[in-house]
Amino acid sequence: MSGSDTPLLVIDTSYGSTVGLPGREPCIETESRSHVERLQVNIAKVMDQAGLSADNLRTIVVGLGPAPFTGLRAGIVTAKALAFATGARLLGQDILEPQARYAYSRFSQQEQDHTRLLVLAVNDARRRQLYYRLFDDFGDVEAPARPLTEMSIDYPAAICERITAVAEEGGSVDQGPVTLVISGHGAGRYADQWERLDKHPDIRVILDEGSFLEDRTRGTGLMAACACRRAQRGLIDPVEPLYLRRPDVSVPNPLKHVAVQS
Repeated sequence: MSGSDTPLLVIDTSYGSTVGLPGREPCIETESRSHVERLQVNIAKVMDQAGLSADNLRTIVVGLGPAPFTGLRAGIVTAKALAFATGARLLGQDILEPQARYAYSRFSQQEQDHTRLLVLAVNDARRRQLYYRLFDDFGDVEAPARPLTEMSIDYPAAICERITAVAEEGGSVDQGPVTLVISGHGAGRYADQWERLDKHPDIRVILDEGSFLEDRTRGTGLMAACACRRAQRGLIDPVEPLYLRRPDVSVPNPLKHVAVQS
């Protein structure tokens, strides 16, 4: 982050809610029944603790998900309204890239004997599904992480099939075995499904349950850094929720014509 980015406020409601200024203790709500109601209260709290008013803000980074829609939308609407009222620059950031970078930073030093470390960043999508994206190249800290798959949603068994296919293509594991870190909310819940990946001769699996934002100041700092890094490279994402799931409602069939006898 540059000086022109600060003061910077992070708002995320992809899982519970997190509100924070990088370098300062954030407010984190994990109770899904109340986190939306407390969002504006927590924004006021972190700004007051920093001795700042909303008008001091230069940048707002808001989490775009992917996540279930209702809670996610609340955070984005709040961030948009605050940016409009204060004139702060608004940046959207998906949560899977910082999740992947967080996992890589924790496990890369432990896995020096392996030729490649891949990270499958996930978030709980409910309905026994996960949002996910597979990442590969973390070499340049000033560049966004390189994804190997598109951001998507699926059942863990189907995700396993997708990861195995990527591994067997050869491009991602062309120099031998790899370690696959599965990181994020929901990673541990489906441990029995990930076992099928562990049986692959070229893949060793490590489970890393939990969100990078639960690491408090480190998490908000990482999210802010990812968003600002992307913005500096001209990679500005639309500030819209990444829901990824098809709507539950469908267009009804046309009404049947009934012949009327005279």
